[in-house]
Amino acid sequence: QGSSPGESTRCTNRGVRALIPGDNDWPTAFDDLGEVAPYVLWTRGTSSFLSRPMSDLVTITGSGSTSYGEYVARELASSVAAEERVVVAGGAYGIEGASHQAALAAGGDTIAILANGVDRPHPVGHRDLLDRVADVGLLVSEVPPGAVPTRHRVIARARLMAALSYASVIVEAGARSGSLLVAQRTDELGRRVGAVPGPVTSAASIGPHRLLRDGIATLVADTSDLAKLVERGQVSRERLDMEQVGAPSPAPTRTL
Repeated sequence: QGSSPGESTRCTNRGVRALIPGDNDWPTAFDDLGEVAPYVLWTRGTSSFLSRPMSDLVTITGSGSTSYGEYVARELASSVAAEERVVVAGGAYGIEGASHQAALAAGGDTIAILANGVDRPHPVGHRDLLDRVADVGLLVSEVPPGAVPTRHRVIARARLMAALSYASVIVEAGARSGSLLVAQRTDELGRRVGAVPGPVTSAASIGPHRLLRDGIATLVADTSDLAKLVERGQVSRERLDMEQVGAPSPAPTRTL
């Protein structure tokens, strides 16, 4: 059998692979992005992670992290790994780095969605961490190898972080944090948004508290809250899929 038209190509540069729609590992979750869906993904690592069911993936993000925020991120990421789900984050300092580290420490799976080339670890201080993610997990980006991060690329990445998972949790975020874009895109896609409460005296709590106040996010105060958020997101998605094919929706379940 010959290669199919959609068969992905491989780059010789550090095991980088290019995926296009139609490839086996292309994430169908991105179909929900419609006209703003990426037309190519560059990966480094286990690209088959992208073809796992959306219910297997949980995005954990945040910015302006404190020791409190990093502790909570590690606890949440460890619980995701323990449930054999995949931790999705952006590889940045603070919340995202702590999430990747916790997933790896727990022997779990993790994906870092980057705003730069997958062959060019950024931030530089996370080179070892991102190399480790590439070794046992996955680095993925919609920009080609060698590309550097820009504000536009960071903003555009938010839609990928939102679309890939059933649920996105914002641990900490300032009033103008880019991680709030992930929450916005997640909500627009009809996915589940979670937010971790924090001290009212902390600027890093402004973002999550605003999401909770505005009814965009569900409270995530511990790992059991996160588990419920993911389960509800899965039920909502299954109901939506059934409606799209004209099947009757399952009866809603009562919660006490």
